[in-house]
Amino acid sequence: MPLCVAAGGLVVTLALESFTLAWTHSIEKIRWEEDWRVAGDKLVLIEARVRGSGAGMEPPVGSVLRDGVWHYDPHVAPLAVLRLTHSDYTAGYEICHDGACQPLHRSAPRAGNGDVIELSACPR
Repeated sequence: MPLCVAAGGLVVTLALESFTLAWTHSIEKIRWEEDWRVAGDKLVLIEARVRGSGAGMEPPVGSVLRDGVWHYDPHVAPLAVLRLTHSDYTAGYEICHDGACQPLHRSAPRAGNGDVIELSACPR
């Protein structure tokens, strides 16, 4: 099932069944990554990683340090919609697949500062 990206009244379909959502913490400048899978009509969070720690962002209990990166299972129930706020004042979210990343707002061209970008499984 493909991934739908919606913002500003426009829905873009991405031919992805799995993707990584990544961002850099605006204060600590530490990269976070989450691996997601489109499963039926839901988004399932598989694993998350954080490339360091800092004020208010310690790795969760049960995290495993491998090659300098904390890996953990976020234990989040599958979501119908993942809502993310776009900001012109931070590096923003990236969507990664097949070894390449691009700013998420490129897949949501109508997303302006403060707008919500919604990710969901596209309807059948």
